[in-house]
Formats: sequence, C-alpha cells, structure tokens
Amino acid sequence: MTLMDTVLTLGFALVFIGVGLALVRLAIGPTLPDRVVALDQMTVSIVAFCGLAAIRSQDAAFLDVALVLALVGFLATVALARFAERVVIRREAREDEEEQTE
Repeated sequence: MTLMDTVLTLGFALVFIGVGLALVRLAIGPTLPDRVVALDQMTVSIVAFCGLAAIRSQDAAFLDVALVLALVGFLATVALARFAERVVIRREAREDEEEQTE
C-alpha cells in the first residue's frame, strides 16, 4: 500500500465522518439555519468525496459530477437562506403585532 492509497483512505474516512456528523445536525438541529448549514456541509463533503474518487480512479468524470453538485448545492443553499429569511421576518412581524395588541 502506497502513501497515496493511505492518504486517500484517510480522506474517505474523514469525509464519511463529516457527512455523518452533518446528518446528525440535520436531524436534530433545533433551528432552520442549523439545518441549512448542515445540508450545505453535506454537499461540500460529497463534492470532496467526488474529488477523492476522481483521484483514486483516475477518471475525470467524477470532477464533472463534483462541479454540477457544487453548483446545485450553492443554489439550494441560497434558496434555503432566502426561505429562512422570510420565515424570520414573518415571525418578527407577528411578534410585533402581538406586542401592539397587548
């Protein structure tokens, strides 16, 4: 086993750990922003996985998959952030209305 194989195996293990921890945060995250960040972390970890797979298999097709996944992940994060912002604004407006009625 060469040094490169050892490093790639360690890289895969760390990526799997990162995805697992992000999955836990996605499941138990108390707030919507926690879940959005966890989902973004999972996307980044999967992109890293694709990069490691491209190195191990010496096939550039994995890099195309990683690029598309990174773009989709970015757009999903932006969309979820806009949604979370709207939820927070509505909640604040509702709290202001309740304060004024009291």
